[in-house]
Amino acid sequence: MSHPYIPHTDEDVRQMLSTVGVPTVDALFEEIPGEVRLRRSLELPAPLAESDLLRDMKRLAGKNATVESHVSFLGGGAYNHFLPAVVDYLVSRSEFTTAYTPYQPEISQGTLQAIFEFQTMICQLTGMDVANASMYDGASACAEAVLMAMRATRRRRVLMCQSLHPHYRETVRTYCQCLDVDLVEVPWDETGKTSSQALHDLLDGETAALVTGYPNFFGVIEDVAGLAGAAHAVGARLVVAVQEPVALGLLKSPGELGADLVVGEGQSFGIPLSFGGPSLGFFACRQQDLRSMPGRLVGETVDAQGRRGYVLTLSTREQHIRREKATSNICSNQGLCALTATIWLALLGKKGIRELACHNLSKAAYARRQLAALPGFSLPFTGPVFNEFVVKVPGKTQSLLDRLAGQDILGGIALAPWYEGMDDCLLVCVTEQNSRAQIDALVAALAGGA
Repeated sequence: MSHPYIPHTDEDVRQMLSTVGVPTVDALFEEIPGEVRLRRSLELPAPLAESDLLRDMKRLAGKNATVESHVSFLGGGAYNHFLPAVVDYLVSRSEFTTAYTPYQPEISQGTLQAIFEFQTMICQLTGMDVANASMYDGASACAEAVLMAMRATRRRRVLMCQSLHPHYRETVRTYCQCLDVDLVEVPWDETGKTSSQALHDLLDGETAALVTGYPNFFGVIEDVAGLAGAAHAVGARLVVAVQEPVALGLLKSPGELGADLVVGEGQSFGIPLSFGGPSLGFFACRQQDLRSMPGRLVGETVDAQGRRGYVLTLSTREQHIRREKATSNICSNQGLCALTATIWLALLGKKGIRELACHNLSKAAYARRQLAALPGFSLPFTGPVFNEFVVKVPGKTQSLLDRLAGQDILGGIALAPWYEGMDDCLLVCVTEQNSRAQIDALVAALAGGA
């Protein structure tokens, strides 16, 4: 054995190279450009005892700013919500963690039922007819919705609101970069909502989909009914992307307002902030578009004796049908994350989610009033918001955020990296986890300006 952590012997390597018909390992990787290949050993430290390694990893982890070490007002697609201990306890039961994937209904009834319940609750939240068994995250679900709208309408033009989450727009562009798609972005107006005039000028009979956030990236609640009417007037689908689904505890569902496809990020439903993942995408549509939906669905049925059971009922994937007929190459749902969300939603129920949404709304409204009253601070958008809002600050945002971080406060997200001309704007998020004292501390810290 040439390396303690690599099981292949020199003879193993020789046989593999011989089988594929290349003389050396270097020749095997010759397709990788030489300028990007590492031609030296990895500069790793010497091996450590397990106890020393754990100590060192904890020291390194201690350098991170987290919602445990700092007061956080960060949102932008990942939210600091309270996680009841019972959620982690139930989702950690071995019955759930041992089943890989629900292909075999005779041994996976529990997993299949959990996914069925997840689909049902997503339909209830979004007001749609059908939901699939979950997707990777909100951004990829949004991109899949765009592809689905193009399949359904047989059109190639897609309008995306500029107020849609920048990561969602970037993911859509990535999915479409090798396809013949005309991607057009629609600006916002003084309210922070999508500009009606600009939309009127850009929508036409070639448009497959209009994609908007609800609330959008600025936290502003879009006029989904108006957008649906405009899209439907030209035969296009309206795709609504929900990055903060707790808002659906208070807002009318996108389905009630006329949306054709509803996607979003489910991290808020019991999934912890974990430095970027895992996430959970949800995807719902109308019955008329069911056959174009990506991923797979679990359905309820009865067996020969009339007993209730659950099975995969729709899997338009390349593994199940002809590749050229597949609606998606998604090969697995986020099973454990979907289960977590299902347990969290079931625990809270309709009343609990509404109460949670009210806490978020009222605390954000208080913070918004207090920040707007500070000298030099203002609110650039007049549209209604949920638990996030944009604040215009005196001066550059980065120096302000650095000063707040020095006081153990993560004060918000600078918008400058994504939006030209917004160097002095912050996206601030307030959830039920932020106490009034924390909000007052943020206001006091900001009172000094940038």
